[in-house]
Amino acid sequence: MAIILNIETATTNCSVSIGKEGRMIALREQDSASYSHSEDLHFFIKESLDAASIATDDLDAIAVSKGPGSYTGLRIGVSAAKGLCFALDLPLIGISTLASMASQLKLEDGLVIPVLDARRMEVYSAVFNTNYEQVRETIVEEVKPDSFAQFAKQGPVFIIGSGAVKCRESLEHPNFIFDDSIVPSAKEMCQFSYQAFRANNFENTAYFEPDYLKDFIVIQSKK
Repeated sequence: MAIILNIETATTNCSVSIGKEGRMIALREQDSASYSHSEDLHFFIKESLDAASIATDDLDAIAVSKGPGSYTGLRIGVSAAKGLCFALDLPLIGISTLASMASQLKLEDGLVIPVLDARRMEVYSAVFNTNYEQVRETIVEEVKPDSFAQFAKQGPVFIIGSGAVKCRESLEHPNFIFDDSIVPSAKEMCQFSYQAFRANNFENTAYFEPDYLKDFIVIQSKK
């Protein structure tokens, strides 16, 4: 039996779930533009464990969303996950943020492209088919009028996530369907972390780093 704690902090949604054999048994999350992850995450972990009547000694692994996403958000989640792995002597599992996002959409036809805001007119993006298999690598790209045009020619393309706002402003092909309400959640991580656990697909805890894709930029005050 595999009981896994899942942590998702790549965007504005601070989210924690407990998965048992791939089935979610507890969830605690809050989507807030204030990015209060550093204050909320450890409380959410405790509340999720309590809700599932699970002790830390019962856990078999820790899973964390590995990006892309917010530099600070990813650092907070990965630091917490590593700390728990070292303290409890548990394996670490890294889950693609965009893959778990894509699985939120029940897709019968076409493609799904999760897009996360990456400042200016850029987004983090990847492309998945109806089986949620990744058919194009994860990249950071500038949104242009011809972005994703090769996919729109094939059929419906669902563009989901915070970056969908930018895409809606620039993309006009009738096959594009936009939904900016979808955020990464630890709920969808349960199935991915269980699959990884069964395959012994673990990260090197000491050297694991999130997929930032972009360098961290410090904005200097004009004062």
